[in-house]
Amino acid sequence: MERKYWVPALERAQDVLQLVAEQPSRLRLMDLSIATGINKSTMFSLLHTMETLNWVIREKGDTYVLGSFFGVIGNAYFAGMSLVKLFEEKATRSVERLGETFQLARLEKGELVYLAKKEAPAQVRLISEPGMRLLAYATAMGKVLLSALEDAQVLALYEEGSYHAFTPKTVQSGEELLEQLRMIRKQGFAVDQEEIVLGFCCLAMPVVDRNGKWIAAVSCSMPVHQWTQKQELAKEEIQILTQALSATVPL
Repeated sequence: MERKYWVPALERAQDVLQLVAEQPSRLRLMDLSIATGINKSTMFSLLHTMETLNWVIREKGDTYVLGSFFGVIGNAYFAGMSLVKLFEEKATRSVERLGETFQLARLEKGELVYLAKKEAPAQVRLISEPGMRLLAYATAMGKVLLSALEDAQVLALYEEGSYHAFTPKTVQSGEELLEQLRMIRKQGFAVDQEEIVLGFCCLAMPVVDRNGKWIAAVSCSMPVHQWTQKQELAKEEIQILTQALSATVPL
């Protein structure tokens, strides 16, 4: 991995946390200093900071265990995995009813990260696969999640003049993108009409957690010749699916 922008303090903190996780309630400051090669004064500062952040807890015998922060992070991580499993389970009905492919993705900065896909039998497969990343402004799921951000936040994600045209119908500027996002906010869903791949259209809606945060999106993609016939049914199925996922997302 490129170490040009490496932060040594984070690496040292990870080494300490790894040891504490492997040997809870057994290691004191001096033990951790010897095991990592970090001098005592630096180790004192690291542990004090991590204790303040609830990364570690110092026990009565001056040994350490992991703090509550990692319980929160762990729950968030496994909630994400649970969402994928729920999608795979509940999307089966939608795929069977509509005969088209459904997908789940989340937003990471300016990119859409695909989490899961439930495919319908078809001669032509979609390019997306779990783990794949695409520029969010060119996709229905990406645009619906971008619509939850402030305009200034959206513009900061993409350098003006650098919008990549996947097809002649792809968004070409920040102003064009913001105009689309305003419409998405009003209607509650986003569409991609041959903006990422010619010959395919897509409709997407958000998955919302119990705090009202838009944490992911679900879409249905189909060949353009099916769009007029199936658009409304796709909207209905996605709404059912996103509501089912939103209702079961853990806090």
